[in-house]
Amino acid sequence: MFEQSKKGERALLVHLKLHDHQQETSIDDEFRELALSAGAKVMGTISTKYDNPDPKYLIRKGKAQEVHDYVKEHEIEVVLIDHKISPIQGRNLEKLLGCKVLDRTDLILDIFAQRARTFEGKLQVELARLEHLSTKLVRGWTHLERQKGGIGLRGGPGETQLEVDKRLIRERIKHIRLQLKKVRQQRALSRRARHKAQIPTVSLVGYTNTGKSTLFNTITGDSIYAADKLFATLDPTFRSVCLPYIGKVILADTVGFIRDLPHSLIDAFQATLDETKDADLLLHIIDCHDELWQDRKRQVESVLASIGALNVPILEVYNKIDLVDDLQEGIERNEDGIVSLVRISAIKGRGIDILLSSVAERLSNKLISGKLKLTAKQARERALLYDVGVVDKEEIDADGNWILEIKIQQKDWCKLCNQCSGLEDSFLKQ
Repeated sequence: MFEQSKKGERALLVHLKLHDHQQETSIDDEFRELALSAGAKVMGTISTKYDNPDPKYLIRKGKAQEVHDYVKEHEIEVVLIDHKISPIQGRNLEKLLGCKVLDRTDLILDIFAQRARTFEGKLQVELARLEHLSTKLVRGWTHLERQKGGIGLRGGPGETQLEVDKRLIRERIKHIRLQLKKVRQQRALSRRARHKAQIPTVSLVGYTNTGKSTLFNTITGDSIYAADKLFATLDPTFRSVCLPYIGKVILADTVGFIRDLPHSLIDAFQATLDETKDADLLLHIIDCHDELWQDRKRQVESVLASIGALNVPILEVYNKIDLVDDLQEGIERNEDGIVSLVRISAIKGRGIDILLSSVAERLSNKLISGKLKLTAKQARERALLYDVGVVDKEEIDADGNWILEIKIQQKDWCKLCNQCSGLEDSFLKQ
């Protein structure tokens, strides 16, 4: 993988132009930011069209020769290609250029490996890297593969070494998956406990570098790492905040998304992404100063759809209004009168009170339904439920307990739980 020196490896970026020429410059800049985030010293960029890719090098042979000449002239140590390349294409390019060749997935995985801090985060990154490496293992053993053909040499040392390496990787992947399964089980227990206590979870999602961690720090008063670069933070962070009429709420800061996020990362981070899928409300942070914010928004929605989180209520938060002329903090409502958009500046602290009020309003609209079992000692609780008019049906079981079917707003339920300790434990499991 990409092992950087203290000063950063001298890198050449190869950008493949897409059909949408209006987005080329911004996409090129994003790839440059990825390279810088990985610690590379970018020496230059070569662009080429992606029409009719060459099966041997991906890029056309003439352009490959141009890259070769640039590598020799500027003593390039690594060539970064803003596209997925096959193991054979990577091997051919490395042989031609005489230096390392990494594609977009290699680069993103390297950044994630640098940024992971928690045990869970390191496991998730290692799983993604191993699964990606297993598809490119042939590149590391070309010197042995030449020995495996011919009479008496079939199944020789090249094939044996390759199979041993694959087996070791498979075993390590299996071990990591078992560890991550335990992590998911622990997270599921925590979510069930929060659900039982009726503590809502609000998850921050969005494209990388839109200001999620800055907003998280502003709301919670915390000081998690936040910087103006891609994937500044990787590991999820959870803090509790208190909202008016709602009470305690869990706020979760999650990893940022990006264009063409490798599927191996989405699969590996399932334990973390489950927190997003099971949240009560998603705050989709959007950099309204970004010229391509609409495209970034679609990219995030695509990832949310892939993890089954599009059914979670979403409140769009337009951040960085301080960088846009004549744009003030405020809200917008949809045709049903529900707050659907909030404009803020996280770094300046503008519109934060409006955002928190909007979050409380959206959470208060959440309807809780289910069955409660109340004993004879809970006659006061039964009377309060009838007083607020949330009881749909009542039965008495064989032990003389009241079984109440209720439908109640989140904010009203929180008020009742504050008045009657232990009421939250009366919910029957569905």
